[in-house]
Formats: sequence, structure tokens, C-alpha cells
Amino acid sequence: MSRSVLIAPDSFGDSLTAVAAARAIARGWATARPDDRLILAPQSDGGPGFVDVLAGRLGTVRTATVSGPLEREVTAQWVLEDTGPAITAYLESAQACGLALLDGPPTVRTALDAHSRAVGQLIAEALAAGADRIVVGLGGSCCTDGGRGMIEALGGLAAARERMAGVELIAASDVEHPLLGPMGAAAVFGPQKGADPDTVAILEQRLTRWAADLDAAAGRPISVQPGAGAAGGLGAALLALGARRESGAAVIAAHTGLAGEIASADVVVTGEGRFDDQSLHGKVVSALAAAARARNLPVIVLAGQVTLDAAAARAAGVTAAYSLTEHAGSVRRAIDEAAEQLCALAAQVATGWT
Repeated sequence: MSRSVLIAPDSFGDSLTAVAAARAIARGWATARPDDRLILAPQSDGGPGFVDVLAGRLGTVRTATVSGPLEREVTAQWVLEDTGPAITAYLESAQACGLALLDGPPTVRTALDAHSRAVGQLIAEALAAGADRIVVGLGGSCCTDGGRGMIEALGGLAAARERMAGVELIAASDVEHPLLGPMGAAAVFGPQKGADPDTVAILEQRLTRWAADLDAAAGRPISVQPGAGAAGGLGAALLALGARRESGAAVIAAHTGLAGEIASADVVVTGEGRFDDQSLHGKVVSALAAAARARNLPVIVLAGQVTLDAAAARAAGVTAAYSLTEHAGSVRRAIDEAAEQLCALAAQVATGWT
């Protein structure tokens, strides 16, 4: 019996974009079940792949040369949509200061030196293009500067707030962490960006001083708000410029017509780099599982690594989760041959799916 299969993965870290992951899953699934109707709807929660997903759906793709997170210039893409009542720019912090833009693995030095200046340069590009609504996807950054680089690129706090007056600014992120403290940007995400304990303490001290400036400029304690710690504290800087926070997954879901696609599906296949406890808190997988549960649809997760136990996954609405690393036999092979291994895993899962 043929089925309608919604294939809606997030990106797999630096290994596969959401678009590439969706294509790989579709190839594998079609090999095993050629009669199934496949619906490709790659997703993002605001992190890497945010612009890539939107680029195939709306607007015009623009390219800008920006400073990058260290010294080397990088090329970043963004999307300009001018068909609606507002001229909207969609930007992605990972394109400007993402971990993938480092010349190698993150280190203590890169954790201290990486900055968000290029995000400010992209915002300036969007303003110059006439955008009166700017959506910034947050996630996957290599910096923990609290958005100071972004603010400096826009001329400083006072000038940046003046430039953003009258512009609808949206921080698209599903990260709920505040800027400071044990659940803040430095403590939680610093180690992922190369920071050892001493470096985390230095970053926290920097952010604490910067938070006072942001709170004073905003006239309210924005640094304690949920999402302020997103993308190394870029969330806090955007909030200080008058942004409101929206779910990155919800932004993408709206533009990909996800609700309608789920309504027509018999099974949902999603995925991400690591399926763990954080996946259940505002990430793409949790949003899809919640929507699918309302229609009593099975949800299959294909992930680079699976560390969430089966009981917790089922409680969240996930029917089954499969590890790409286990399928490939090693982390290195799962990364180096990501598309091929994901394709093969999807074929294997589809073969056994009834």
C-alpha cells in the first residue's frame, strides 16, 4: 500500500543542509518504496540552513561579502522578499558568524576572538535595500560576544537603535536561554564553541558588563529574557534594538506550508544532527511531533546521533528514532559520507516500515 510521506528534516550540523538531507532521505525512501508519494519540506529552527530553506520558497537571494567571525572575509546569502505589504529581509547568523566558517575545529582562541560583526553588516545591507521588516535566524554561531560586534557594525548602541526605528525586527530562534548565568550563553554554549572552564568565566564577565549597557539602552532588563542567550547573545543585542522573539521553526513552517503538508501525510520523517533532550524543547523535531500527534500520525526521526531514550521519545510523539552513526559504523564515516549514509539509512527504515 502506497503512503504519503512528509520528509521534513532540519540540517545535520555542518554535514548536510536541511535541503540536502531532505533529498538524501527521499532518494533512499524512494528506492525501497517507489510507489509512495514523497513531500519534501526541509525545515530550520533559525540556525544553519534558515536562508537555504527559504531561498527555494520566496523572494530573491542576495549575496554579500562580510567580515566573517575572525579576520577572513566570507560570502553570505540572504533573502529579500518584496511582494507583500512589507519589504522583508531574511538573514542567518550562521552565514555570518557560524561554526562552519572557522578554519578548523573551535578552540579557546576562537571562542575568545570570534565576533558577530558580519550580522550587523547584513542588517545594513538589508536596510540599504529598503527592508522595513528584518528577520534574523539565530543559531550555530561560533561567537559569544553578546552581539557587540553586530552593534558596533551598525554604529554603536545609540546609532543602531536610531537606524532600526520604524523597522520591524524579529529574532527567529527556539533557544530559551537568558544571556547570563548557569543557563546563559557562555555557560551552556561556550564549551561547544571551544571554551574551557576558564574561558567560559572570561566570556561570562564580558557578557555581564555588556548586559548592563544593553539593558540601559533598552530601558528594561532584556538580558534575562528567554532567547537573549541565543547565538552567543545575539538574541540580547537584537532585543535591545527593539526586536521581538519568534519561533524560528514556526517562521519556516509558515513559509513551507507545513500545516497543510502534515494534513495530507500518512507518516512524517524528520531528522537533525543530534536527537537528544534539547530536541524536545522548541526544536524542529518537537514542533513536528506535536503537530503530527494531533492527527495521530507516526513520526520517524533519522539523526546523526540518538542519545534520547525510546520512552522519552515516544512520550514526545516520536514513533522511532534511528542513528546515522550506528548505521555507518563510526562518527567519521557518518560525517564524511553523510548524504550517502542517510540515503541508505532511509532505504533501510522504509523497507521495514509497514
